[in-house]
Amino acid sequence: MDILETTKALRYAGYAPGNTPTPHPFFELDHHSFYRTLLESTRAIPWCINWATKEFSYIGPQIEEVLGWPTNSWKTVNDWAERIHPEDREFSVNFCVAQAQDGMDHELDYRAMTKAGRYVWIRDVVHVMRDSSGAVQALVGFMFDITDRKLTEQKLQEMHRQVEELSLTDELTGLPNRRRFQRNLELEWASAIRSGLPLSLIMIDIDFFKSYNDTFGHVAGDECLRQVGQLLKQAAAHRPKDLIVRFGGEEFAVILPETDLKGAREVAERLRKAITAAAIPHPKSSVAEHLTISLGIDCILPTQEDNCAQFVDLVDQQLYQAKHRGRNQAGCRHDA
Repeated sequence: MDILETTKALRYAGYAPGNTPTPHPFFELDHHSFYRTLLESTRAIPWCINWATKEFSYIGPQIEEVLGWPTNSWKTVNDWAERIHPEDREFSVNFCVAQAQDGMDHELDYRAMTKAGRYVWIRDVVHVMRDSSGAVQALVGFMFDITDRKLTEQKLQEMHRQVEELSLTDELTGLPNRRRFQRNLELEWASAIRSGLPLSLIMIDIDFFKSYNDTFGHVAGDECLRQVGQLLKQAAAHRPKDLIVRFGGEEFAVILPETDLKGAREVAERLRKAITAAAIPHPKSSVAEHLTISLGIDCILPTQEDNCAQFVDLVDQQLYQAKHRGRNQAGCRHDA
C-alpha cells in the first residue's frame, strides 16, 4: 500500500484530519473497521501527527513489535525524537521539520532505540497533508524496519572496501602496490602545492637481483622480496603518512610527505643499513657477499607548473646514477 493509499486509509479510519471521501458501496457500512484492519495488517507502521499540536493522532500497533514501545507511549513528536539515535537525532529532526514546513513529502533513514535499549534502522516515508489554503494540516506516513537491508549494505560496503584494499596491495610482499603509490603520490603532491611544504621520494632497487634468482631459484627470490619489503617497511615508515611500496619487480619506493632533502637522505641511509645488517647471503653479487640496495633520492617544493610524473622519472635517474657509480649507495642530483 503506497503513501496515498495510506492517507486515504487514515482518513477512513478516522485518524487524519480532512473531509472523509465517500467509500466504495461494498464497504459503506463498515469502512472504519475495514481500513483500520488494512492499516494494521501490514508490516509497515502507519502513523499520523497533527501538525498544529505536534501530537500523534495515531500510530499502528506494529510499533510495539518492532521497537517494543507501546502505542500509548507515542504522544508527541518529542517521544519520536528522543528515541532516535543521538548521532542521527539532530539531522533527522531538522530535516523533517524543514521539509514539513515547506510542504514537501520526504523520506529519511535513521536508527531508532528499542525499549530494550538496542537500535534498529527505520525508514520513515512521510506525506504532508494540506488544507484548501495550502497550510500544513497533518503528517501521515509509514515507518519501515530496514535493519536487515542496512546490515546487508554494510557487509557489501565492507566487502567492497576489502576488494579495494586488495587491489592496492602487492600480493607477494603485502606492501602497497604501484597503483597505491600513484594514488598517494598524487594526493601528497596536491597537498604539498597547497601547503608549500617539501615532498621527498626515494626509489630503491635490489642490487644484482637477477643473479640472486639464478643462484637460489624463484621461490627463494620471492622469499627474499618479502623479507626485503618488511625490512624496508620497518626502517622507513615511522610516520603515518610515510608510505613504502613495492614499485614492481625488485624495485621499491618510499613517499615522504613534509620531508626535506636532509630528512630524505637520513631515511635512505637507514634503509640501506637495514638491508646490509640483515646479511642476506648473495654470493653472486659484485658488491658484497650479502644483499645490498641502491637508492635514488630527491625533494621538491612542487608548484602548479611542476609535473608529478617527471619528478618520479628524475628520482629514477638518481637511482640509475647510484647503480652506475658502484651500487650499495644513494644517488641525489644535489650531490657535488
